Parts: sequence; C-alpha cells; structure tokens
Amino acid sequence: MRSFSSLELAQALTERLAIPANDWHRLSANRRVRALEQIAAALVYLLKDQPEESLTRLTQATGWLDKSLKAPPCPTHGKSTRA
Repeated sequence: MRSFSSLELAQALTERLAIPANDWHRLSANRRVRALEQIAAALVYLLKDQPEESLTRLTQATGWLDKSLKAPPCPTHGKSTRA
C-alpha cells in the first residue's frame, strides 16, 4: 500500500475542494465552499513552509465566514464581446 506525504494529501484535498469551472457561477458566492477552498490552500502553503501565503489564505477564509468578504462580479457579465 502506497503511503502519501502530508503535502500530497493536502494537495489532493485542495484539488477536491476547488470549485470546478462548470460550477463557478453557482458556487462562487457560497461562503462555506469558498472558506473550505481557502483553508485547504492554506494548509498546502503551510506544509511548503510558506507561512505568509498560508496566513493570507486563512484571512480570506475568515472573511468568507464572517461575511466581511464577498465574491466580485463575474468579469464576463455585462460586457459586450462585439468590437
């Protein structure tokens, strides 16, 4: 049986919790989903010995949970593709 490192497990979790492109519009403002995604990324950065980047992700996760952060508008909505 193969043994996985903590980093490999955290990276797999990050991939699993990332919002798929086809679900982006539906889930981009979901606070729980966004916080989970950021916390998993924070763990990866911490395991890579990048505490500043980890803290940035944890701060973003906190913002989603305490409602001080919200999803920006989609850059493709409201714009004409005609030149």
